[in-house]
Amino acid sequence: MSIITIERKVLEKNDEQARHNRDLFTLYQNFVINLVSSPGSGKTSLLEATLKCIKSKISVAVIEGDVQTDLDAQRIAKLEVPVVQIVTNGGCHLEAKLVNDALQALDLARTELLIIENVGNLVCPANYDLGEAQKVVVLSVTEGDDKPLKYPTMFRNASVLIVNKIDLLPYVDSNIETLKQNALRINPNLTIFELSCKTGEGINQWCDWLEQHMNNKG
Repeated sequence: MSIITIERKVLEKNDEQARHNRDLFTLYQNFVINLVSSPGSGKTSLLEATLKCIKSKISVAVIEGDVQTDLDAQRIAKLEVPVVQIVTNGGCHLEAKLVNDALQALDLARTELLIIENVGNLVCPANYDLGEAQKVVVLSVTEGDDKPLKYPTMFRNASVLIVNKIDLLPYVDSNIETLKQNALRINPNLTIFELSCKTGEGINQWCDWLEQHMNNKG
């Protein structure tokens, strides 16, 4: 019982900070997405492709979360987009307070879209609200079609599922229709995009959705 009590207190404190973050985003009219996935799904590659597609039309800033190194932030910085790296030093997820600390280095008044790339993990980030408007889960076809059933909380809490690396479908034992059916069993309201950062297939459809929802701020 003590473990449950401690966890509840930690989540309550995080939720309070998340509400504060959300108030800031509302004040500055930022549209914020929390990009989540397991390691190696292609989050950073997706982020690079997205930024190339929209940065000329939308003012974007990025918060990068990683267990170690600032390699992802270096990749994003090459695209001349404001970026802040959070290194968790072993932590398996970002928390709202870490995001708030990172916000101090960004100009929210000049930011229309803020993308938070979370630490690669399909478990812990599912339970931590960062103040985002949308949680977007990325799943590569190389991970198999049963991941939504194995990690239901993440898919239940997400608004969007991006199925990445579809160019590899001929080479893996994964059925994309089964994957989507499994995801929709967990969350019938998921919006699903199929794309490949390698070939560019599906990127424009994802970016069109992002622009539309950013303009609606929800």
